[in-house]
Amino acid sequence: MFDLSWTELLVIGVVALIAIGPKELPGVLRMVGQWMGKVRRMASEFQGQFQDAMREAEMADIKKEVDDLAGTAQTYTNFDPLADINKSFETALDDKPADGSTASETVSDTPVATAPPAPDAAAPAEPVVAQDNVVDNAHTASVAEPAAEPAAAPEAPVKAGSGA
Repeated sequence: MFDLSWTELLVIGVVALIAIGPKELPGVLRMVGQWMGKVRRMASEFQGQFQDAMREAEMADIKKEVDDLAGTAQTYTNFDPLADINKSFETALDDKPADGSTASETVSDTPVATAPPAPDAAAPAEPVVAQDNVVDNAHTASVAEPAAEPAAAPEAPVKAGSGA
């Protein structure tokens, strides 16, 4: 604590023995020891209170961080992707273009199924080679191709319930 060496302590002991005397020296040393104990207890008490204050400050910071994280997590608990998509579709269907045309008149980015072009009867028949065999196109043209089925109408968007 005070960084005293052995020689310094020996000098202090000899001076105390001469100044106080051998009869009163044990009582004085006992009293000095009690004071040193009181000082150490006070120092440890102060240190404990200081550490408690530091813990409380750290706990307040941690509590604030946890509250912030809880608030952020609360925003994610109300996340419903189906409701967001349905709302987007509804707003897209409800919005009309500025020129007054309807949604069916506007060009859409979705591909439309169309039937393949019919073979031209006036085109000369070219042989089709398949596995080293020559096949006449007149034969293949007479085979009826299945008619393309009309594309199914898109279904109305399904609204998600607020439960489950």
